[in-house]
Amino acid sequence: MALVRERRQLNLRLPLPELSERRHRFPPSISAAFNSTSSSSSSVTTNSSSSAISASDLERVRVLGHGNGGTVYEVRHKRTSTTYALKVVHGDADPTVRRQLFREMEILRRTDSPHVVRCHDIFEKPSGDIAFLMEYMDSGTLETLLRSHGTFSEPKIAHVARQVLNGLNYLHSHKIIHRDIKPTNLLVNRKMEVKIADFGVSKIMCRTLDACNSYVGTCAYMSPERFDPDTYGGNYNGFASDIWSLGLTLMELYMGHFPLLPPGQRPDWATLMCTICFGEPPSFPEGVSEDFRSFLECCMQKDAGKRWSAAQLLTHPFLKSDS
Repeated sequence: MALVRERRQLNLRLPLPELSERRHRFPPSISAAFNSTSSSSSSVTTNSSSSAISASDLERVRVLGHGNGGTVYEVRHKRTSTTYALKVVHGDADPTVRRQLFREMEILRRTDSPHVVRCHDIFEKPSGDIAFLMEYMDSGTLETLLRSHGTFSEPKIAHVARQVLNGLNYLHSHKIIHRDIKPTNLLVNRKMEVKIADFGVSKIMCRTLDACNSYVGTCAYMSPERFDPDTYGGNYNGFASDIWSLGLTLMELYMGHFPLLPPGQRPDWATLMCTICFGEPPSFPEGVSEDFRSFLECCMQKDAGKRWSAAQLLTHPFLKSDS
């Protein structure tokens, strides 16, 4: 069995820092803080047909959130009034955060899919601060919708599942594993388009069977083989872990709480590991249709080799309920 790292408390949700810890270091004049890297080798080429966006073209609107060494702002393009999200990671962030940042930059250079949040440009500051100019998803995350509108019906879950699977199928076909699929990393706009975001802990697989069992991502949504690769990792190919996480996410949307534990319970690391690795397979909610139950079973097999791939799940009968 894999060694359990010393981690006593698990936060299933990222809490906001105290007011005294929040750093509004991004000035109203964006051009004064960042220089566009669109012409350098480290830039991300814009995926639109328009010309590159300059930092001087942007104005800050409001703060959207904080966490993990940075801040996300809503910004507006002065000439077109187009709204974007600007994710700023501070140069003095923890080294682990910095490594995740550069991994995310590498992933974003390789992705161009309608099911993955688009990165239009990257800006850099001499101090080391780096900002990602991202597509703005105006309805927040799936967790936002769950809290504000309540649980999802099966047709709505099928709608979500189809879009996320299209995104995962694209990523997996390009040898990219997300490793942190969960409700807070799936963004939504008012058209109910769902897109995959936050590639800070993702991995590009140089070879299909490269090992990918490090303890990164939110452990609540980790698959058994990532907790205990010695027991469950015999058929591990990396991509199946994203499918397990998707299954848990869909169950949470249906049930209204994290599905492996009673509502409100916040376990420590060891409790969660025992639940996922040594407990019974997840109990599916009462009243679910046979197609939904079958779909979840295809996602939630403890043996990673028995889980369906994203491409296979896109053919599952449950997705026919997506209206």
